[in-house]
Amino acid sequence: MERLEKGEESQCSARDIRKDGSLIDIEVNGVRLPFGGDYHYLAVIRETTDRRRRERKNREMQEKLERAERMQSIGVLAGGVAHDLNNILGPLVAYPELILMKLPDDSPLRERIELIGSSARHAAEVIQDLLALARRGRIELQPNSMNAIVNDVLRSTNFVDLERSNPRVKVIVRMKSESATISASKTHLAKAIFNLCANAYAVMPDGGELTIETSHLFLESLQSGHCIDRPGEYVKLRISDTGNGLTEEQIAKLFEPYYNKKSVVDSASGLGLAIVYGVIKDHGGYYDVISEIGKGTEFVVYLPAVSETVQPEYLKPSNYRGTETILVVDDDESQRNLAGALLESLGYDVSSVSDGHSAIELLKTGPADLVVLDMIMEDGFDGLDTYRGIREIYPRQKAVVVTGFAATERVDEMHNLGVGAFVKKPYSRDAIGKAVRETLDSVSSPAALKL
Repeated sequence: MERLEKGEESQCSARDIRKDGSLIDIEVNGVRLPFGGDYHYLAVIRETTDRRRRERKNREMQEKLERAERMQSIGVLAGGVAHDLNNILGPLVAYPELILMKLPDDSPLRERIELIGSSARHAAEVIQDLLALARRGRIELQPNSMNAIVNDVLRSTNFVDLERSNPRVKVIVRMKSESATISASKTHLAKAIFNLCANAYAVMPDGGELTIETSHLFLESLQSGHCIDRPGEYVKLRISDTGNGLTEEQIAKLFEPYYNKKSVVDSASGLGLAIVYGVIKDHGGYYDVISEIGKGTEFVVYLPAVSETVQPEYLKPSNYRGTETILVVDDDESQRNLAGALLESLGYDVSSVSDGHSAIELLKTGPADLVVLDMIMEDGFDGLDTYRGIREIYPRQKAVVVTGFAATERVDEMHNLGVGAFVKKPYSRDAIGKAVRETLDSVSSPAALKL
């Protein structure tokens, strides 16, 4: 009004109510005009509902893009660090196993060696968190039941420890029996579910209710009102707490690494909710965060439903011994020595080379029953290039891929060419032995035949 009295144009935005009770956005422009020896006020009112809606949508898209770019930058850094640490940790994870096999049961060194192995495995878990954040780890998606994965989490040692840490938190589980099948990595999804539960416990130090629900629905838009790119059948996972709730500013930064380290109960890495973000994206899903100050927060995860049936797991004994010939190809000497020591302890006849070209030349002189290939090696000639070269000599060569950091598309291409298993660094004697034995025994990849 003060601007109008000075003869200046005034503008303001407001909300109004239509006759039908619906809210609309309006813009009011006013001006004072001289007329008939006096001053009169003219106001022009325009509805701006559609424009405001477009502006809000553009802001949301911009914020979403900026958040995605931040996560991508952090992920590239995390992936590079993880690659280096995996090679360093490899011997610390595996050699204690070999040492313990040779130590007598009453040796005073056993406890210390076991501690080294345990600490290295814990460090390896942190690296897997980094890879999940970077979205550069290998994720095998298979038909799984969301209900079964939730039940596995609830029965896990980590969740039992979580319950013991705060018995005043009441856990309520409501799972619809008709919840559909999803295509998921059981390990990664279970990690994400546990992290959400751990976060709920952390925000309820004085007790409260943790509710876990699953259901099956047709999804067109998120509960927050945001549209999705792929409407269709989804499995919904809802994890809610009765904590203090979150502000909009907190929600916007919630999935960034180390934003709220106190929210992470079982992870020394501070990556708990950042891992959740990466896992959901890797599964082609969506998420919603709905919170009200003083009432609590609910995390809602939507994963695409699939029509495949869940296959029962085929269990094999942990003794993966053999006498076949194996060629290890890795540019890191410590990794070559480690793989050789582990496989020789299982009875295999092992030789090794430091690069793909050397592997091809050696195989020209005679075949190997199986090749263990590192994925990342010399520039311009990685595991995929090596395997292609080997297949020119032995079209049915059996191989196992070993890496801690791999471009998923190139690993997929290796699988399409006939590679058997994929083993993540750092690996244990059991893990490499299982992959080698199952690949050698596979009927889908006949023994190498030289042209």
